[in-house]
Amino acid sequence: MSLSRTHDGPEPVRLNKFMGQAGLSSRREADALIAEGLVSIDGEVVTDAGRKIAPGQTLTLSDRATEALAAGVSIMIHKPLGFVSGQPEPDKIPAVRLLTLENRVGEGEVPTTDASLPPIGRLDEDSRGLLLLSSDGVVAKAVIGPESDLDKEYLVRVAGDITENKLKLLRYGLRLDGRQLKPARVSRMESFRLKFILREGRNRQIRRMCEMVELDVIDLIRVRIGPLKLDNLPEGRWRMLTAQERAALVG
Repeated sequence: MSLSRTHDGPEPVRLNKFMGQAGLSSRREADALIAEGLVSIDGEVVTDAGRKIAPGQTLTLSDRATEALAAGVSIMIHKPLGFVSGQPEPDKIPAVRLLTLENRVGEGEVPTTDASLPPIGRLDEDSRGLLLLSSDGVVAKAVIGPESDLDKEYLVRVAGDITENKLKLLRYGLRLDGRQLKPARVSRMESFRLKFILREGRNRQIRRMCEMVELDVIDLIRVRIGPLKLDNLPEGRWRMLTAQERAALVG
C-alpha cells in the first residue's frame, strides 16, 4: 500500500532529506526511488532529486516503493549469555532461537524457522546485549561495511588494577593480529567498570585489548550500535526495528 507524509515544517526541504527525517527511507534510497518515478508530491510524480517539498504539500510513496523498502527484515535482540550470534557448532545455541512469539516485544511477524537473518556485528557467546539480525543489505552495509563509521558502545566490568597508563594504551597504542587498532574512547565509569566506544569490531577485540593490559573481563554488554540503543529491552526479548531507526542507521 502507498504511504504519505505531509510537510508541516516552516521551510521547503529537499525530498531526500524530508524522506529521511520522516523515517521513510535513507537519503540514498530516496534518490533511487525518485529516479524510478515512485515518489509524488500532491499527486504529481517527481523524478528530479533536487526538488523540494514545500510546507503543506504531501509526499506519497507508491505501492512499489513501500514494497521495496519493506523487502528486508531487521530485528534487535537483547542476547543473553550462552547464545552464539551466527551459525553455531552442533552443541551451541543460535540467537535466532529467541525469535518466538513469547519473546516478542511490540508488533511484527515472527520470522519462520528457515528465514535468513545473519548477525550484523557479532557478539561472543560469553557477551550479552544488543545484537542486530537483518536480511536488509543496506542495513548490513551501513553497520559493518568497509565505509561504515557507526560506533558501538560497550559497558565492561573488569578485574585487575586500572591505571591511567592502561587506559591510555586501551585508547590508543595497541595492535591486534599485527595491525594497529583504531583509536577507542575508553572511560572509567565505576571502580571496576569501563565504557568502550569502538569504530571497529575485530574478533573478541575488547577482551583481547584488556588481556594485553592485564585486565580480565568479567562481564561485557553492548548497549548501542550507532543511533540504535538497547534501552530497556529485557534480556532474551526481541523486537522489529522501526522505519525511523532504520533510516537513522542507513541515512
